[in-house]
Amino acid sequence: MILVTGGTGLVGAHLLYHLLKNDDKVRAIYRSEEKIEKVKEVFSYYDNDVSLISKIEWFKADITDVPAMIPAFVGIKKVYHCAAFISFNPKDYREMRKVNIHGTAIIVNLAIDAKIDKICFVGSIASVGDALNGNLITEENEWNKEQDNSGYSITKFGAEMEIWRASQEGVEVVIVNPGVILGSGFWESGSGKLFSQIYKDFSYFTEGITGFVSVKDVVKAMVLLMNSEVKNQRFILVSENKSYKEIFFLMADAFNKKRPSIRIKKWQTAIFWRVSYLLSKITRKEPLLGKYAAISAHEISKYSSEKIENTLHFKFEKIAATITETCSFFVNDHQNDL
Repeated sequence: MILVTGGTGLVGAHLLYHLLKNDDKVRAIYRSEEKIEKVKEVFSYYDNDVSLISKIEWFKADITDVPAMIPAFVGIKKVYHCAAFISFNPKDYREMRKVNIHGTAIIVNLAIDAKIDKICFVGSIASVGDALNGNLITEENEWNKEQDNSGYSITKFGAEMEIWRASQEGVEVVIVNPGVILGSGFWESGSGKLFSQIYKDFSYFTEGITGFVSVKDVVKAMVLLMNSEVKNQRFILVSENKSYKEIFFLMADAFNKKRPSIRIKKWQTAIFWRVSYLLSKITRKEPLLGKYAAISAHEISKYSSEKIENTLHFKFEKIAATITETCSFFVNDHQNDL
């Protein structure tokens, strides 16, 4: 049997569908019934098929709760560890450490005790080091702890270190480091917010560049790696390196909306995130823009997926096609709002 953590998130939900389509027996961790409804929504994007969800063995637990998690590993041979806390708000740092690092350490310890065959961990390009002289970033680029890294970057790197510990204790591991993951569902969080904002005629753009990838490609690569003899390696998953301007324009075109027309410069976001931070202290609400989100909006980071392409003869979907499909599902989901 296969165990999936984070099964009610974007990657986890799409992964569950593909595993069940392959007739795998799956146990998925969840924390609330409300989140299972989001999984049903994701399943509906695949030929409007939600029937497969009845085959999931749902297991209610918090991955940071050791006693609750011990029974989840009974009869398990493979683990897909997708659970993570994603935030760029400094106030969430302790919680991110608890979930991303401590939670992963618990998964690793239980996997070792249960003699699990293999773990696939969903990392991030946030835990891959920068390249020198403008070269493409590869798996060989080492994360620099001396940099001004975001809390998310720090905790995802720490989680990877726990996964490597599993490999030293006899459990085979593979790590995927996806770029910005685009896909249907979860419109009010993560990259889903980009689609929501552009749909509402968002007017602004920056020209920072980063790697983007379809959630379907992330899931496909994970399953292929887990079913292969590849072990104890990490793989960057990026279909294309594009600017936020290009991505926003593709979304606007797919929605038949006006393209964003106001270019935001680096000094403007530098002022805005500081003002936003001060206002959040007064209002006690989430800042509209955080420091590290502001920085990343202007950074130029280009990634190479040559390793996964050569290892598995992997072919990525073009980002334009991903965005077109995702926008169509978004419109279908929001027909009552039109």
